[in-house]
Amino acid sequence: MLHDQQRQLSGAAGSQNDEGFSRLEQRLGRLHARQRLGVERDHEGQVFGQGLGFFHIENSRLVARLIEFVLRGSATYGTGVRNAANVELRHNVVRLSRLPAAFNGFSILHLSDLHCDVSGPAMSRVAELLGRVSYDVCVMTGDYRGQTFGPYEACLRQVAALRSTIRGPVYGILGNHDSIWMLPRLEEMDIRMLMNESIAIERDNARLHLAGIDDAHFYRTDNMEKAAEHIPHDECSILLSHTPEIYRQAAHAGFDLMLSGHTHGGQICLPGGVPLTLASVLPRRLGAGPWHHQGMLGYTSVGAGTALVPVRFNCPPEIALHRLERGNAGSA
Repeated sequence: MLHDQQRQLSGAAGSQNDEGFSRLEQRLGRLHARQRLGVERDHEGQVFGQGLGFFHIENSRLVARLIEFVLRGSATYGTGVRNAANVELRHNVVRLSRLPAAFNGFSILHLSDLHCDVSGPAMSRVAELLGRVSYDVCVMTGDYRGQTFGPYEACLRQVAALRSTIRGPVYGILGNHDSIWMLPRLEEMDIRMLMNESIAIERDNARLHLAGIDDAHFYRTDNMEKAAEHIPHDECSILLSHTPEIYRQAAHAGFDLMLSGHTHGGQICLPGGVPLTLASVLPRRLGAGPWHHQGMLGYTSVGAGTALVPVRFNCPPEIALHRLERGNAGSA
């Protein structure tokens, strides 16, 4: 289905009469829609080149087969599969000096890297955890699909099932595994997608700004300036970015907090949680959990699902609950 739609858009301009393409142009703007579709058509699943890094391990089926072969040969594959299903709820207290008093105690449920269609046991565990936790809003920081290309219908069915268990407003962004064709369907599920956009959450005449950018890791269709253009420079703001790799730009743009995912925390780690690779261009201290850079705080979720192979070692999957508190910037 995906490739049929893309073939309809062959050529630089695409088909002006295609209803789906017209919807995307209206939703994203002409340039953003064509950029994203063009990269999907020409580069999706590309292992070398394109994006922030040169080698994209998440696109390599050969690497996936090799890892699985080694794990099965060492009789550890089954353990890794069981680990991947044991999703944990992580609590993170974030202290922001510019947080309005009305938002003191505001809680954000953070879901990332669900890879729904290839992480069934983990999604069942996520649904179970969601029934036990209270929160004000939910954010999803991308990678709903297992593969980086190909069909997405099974993924969308799983996301819809999960969405039915989430209470209240949900805001999302796309990741490097996600097709732009998924966007209208996600928004039909009442997930407000932030595509280089921002919204203001209001409480007692105070505002907290939430911005989101399109994938910066592979598609490079992020536009932080556009996302932040309606945010007053003296008000508290949070950025959703699938990858933490743009942490420098986000800090200089004046965001107070950045929530991201993408790294999986390494997914397969040495004892002590030392990742073999983060598949990202960034310092390892930013690869998982809370961190800070200059005046901005950040949190990189290790994700709830798995990519490449359905295993985890020394890196438990997670959903995170961030509690915002007014005070000197910091996290605990």
